[in-house]
Amino acid sequence: YYMAQQVASLPQKLKTSFDPILGPVITQSLAVNDRLAIANQVRQVAFWIMAAQLGLALMGSIPGEAVMGTVGPQFVAGTAALAFLLFAEVLASTGAVCETALVYTARHRNLLISAVMLAFQVALSFGMIIATRRLGWSEEAQAAAPAVALMVSVALTSVIKARLLRHILSAPVSPLRWPLVWAMLAALVIGGLVTSLPHEYEWAEIVFGIPAIAGVYLFVLWRWAFRPEDKALFHKS
Repeated sequence: YYMAQQVASLPQKLKTSFDPILGPVITQSLAVNDRLAIANQVRQVAFWIMAAQLGLALMGSIPGEAVMGTVGPQFVAGTAALAFLLFAEVLASTGAVCETALVYTARHRNLLISAVMLAFQVALSFGMIIATRRLGWSEEAQAAAPAVALMVSVALTSVIKARLLRHILSAPVSPLRWPLVWAMLAALVIGGLVTSLPHEYEWAEIVFGIPAIAGVYLFVLWRWAFRPEDKALFHKS
């Protein structure tokens, strides 16, 4: 589980990389009481982060055994934990972006939600570990139990914080777009073909599989998920 955490640490940096951009926009919009502008910015930034983290989660979890195998064959048992940790980052992205806005608009309620959900995550982690041991499940399942607890906890936290921010701003803040699902399904198809190769070609999952998954995911994302305002920002960059 520890090694799976290290592999999954890259997407965690994406959540904080947009804070210098989002913070000034929120403060400026609050100064003129433009709550719709805050909601639009939160929704767009959350989409960027979620899209990036979902791509990384697919690239890391579909060929998960090969990825963990590059660290060491003894860590392949952590493949399931790696997948849950990566997708936990995807589910946590909305809550993390909403939290940036809630710090300015409802900091005490935001702190209370974070504290309660942290306690919930700890309790759920211990509960799932004890349950998997008593049921005699494999070590792989026991290692994945804390990751599942984290994923459930951050998903609930994102829902709660998004609903609170939506209530405060009187505008939707959800970053979900249907083409994200299409891009994920396309990546799963390509990933399924790559991982169906014989075990002796596991190296090909890293060398060819990960670029192929990234390529088809980004193509569908750019073609159907990105809106004109998203593409305009990338063209400017």
